[in-house]
Amino acid sequence: MRLYLASTSPARLATLRAAGIEPAGLISPGVDEDAVVAAMPPHTPQEMVLELARAKAAAVIGQLVDGEPIDGFILGGDSAFELNGEIFGKPHTADVARSRWAQMVGSTGVLHSGHWLIDHRGGRVQGEVDGVGGVGAVGGVGAVESARVSFAEDISPAEIDAYVATGEPLQVAGAFTIDGRGAAFISSISGTPSAVIGLSVPTLRELLHDGFGVEFHRFWNR
Repeated sequence: MRLYLASTSPARLATLRAAGIEPAGLISPGVDEDAVVAAMPPHTPQEMVLELARAKAAAVIGQLVDGEPIDGFILGGDSAFELNGEIFGKPHTADVARSRWAQMVGSTGVLHSGHWLIDHRGGRVQGEVDGVGGVGAVGGVGAVESARVSFAEDISPAEIDAYVATGEPLQVAGAFTIDGRGAAFISSISGTPSAVIGLSVPTLRELLHDGFGVEFHRFWNR
């Protein structure tokens, strides 16, 4: 069994590897996320990350990996952080990251991670399957895993400045990580920890098992 990751996220790759899976390929989906979200009707954060995950997985169909067609499952993912009713994606700039951290100190938000899995065994999208959690499409299933994240109350402006200066929070949803320097400022997590990283391993297992009847351990190759 092969799994292809429609993402170049180091965190998602490290999560898969820790779970015993070396992807058969890492493929940049090249999706215009702003355009995808703008085309959606009014939506919840969960609907947004699921649609972006679907768009990313679908975008790599037809691409070659090492000169060969994709022959396996394609996994797309997306994450967003919700705090006080506002959706935080990647801050991209230091000023935006600092502003978000000023709001996050002493607060609790929800990290939503969307997953979309396409069966592309045999070099083509396979037939229609039932969705997990009520979500389905031809050749694909999707699900969202959410986790509550609480931040320490005593984080100082100097600590925020130092963290932002590392560059770590600029390209991650919510401007924080739990698998890097940001872990020092998180007081608790309620939910699946890997979902906060951006790829819930239990959710991936559920999608494979319930959506396609494939056992997770068949992908172990490390």
